[in-house]
Amino acid sequence: MRIEHVAIWTHNIDRLCAFYATLFKAGIGELYQNPRSDFGSRFVTFGHDARIEIMSRPDVADTPDQAIAHQGYAHLAISLGSSKAVDAMFARAGELGIPVVSVPRTTGDGYYEAVVLDPDCNRIELVA
Repeated sequence: MRIEHVAIWTHNIDRLCAFYATLFKAGIGELYQNPRSDFGSRFVTFGHDARIEIMSRPDVADTPDQAIAHQGYAHLAISLGSSKAVDAMFARAGELGIPVVSVPRTTGDGYYEAVVLDPDCNRIELVA
C-alpha cells in the first residue's frame, strides 16, 4: 500500500504548480478541465512517483490563515536526503523570496528540518 497523491485546493493552479516546479524541479502535468463543474487540476510530480494534485473550482471558499495551527492538513514534508540538501534547498528558497516559518534545525523528534510556505500559506517541511 502507498499514498497515491495528496490534493490541495487553490484559487490559482498555475501559481502553485510553478512554486513546486521552481523550488523542487517537479514536473507539471497537463491541465484537466471539467467545463460542467468548472473544476480544474494539474498533477505535480516529484521523484519516485510522489504527486500532488493542485485543484481549483470557483465555489471553493477561502480558508483561515494556514500559517496558524488548525484542525486538518498541517504540513507536507519533503525528504531531501541529508542535512546538506536541506540547507541548500533552504538557501534556494531564500533566494527565491519564499516565506520562512523556521530555519534549519534539529527538532525534538530527531528530524533535521526547515519550514517554508507555498504561495497559499501551506507549510512545507524540508527534511533530512
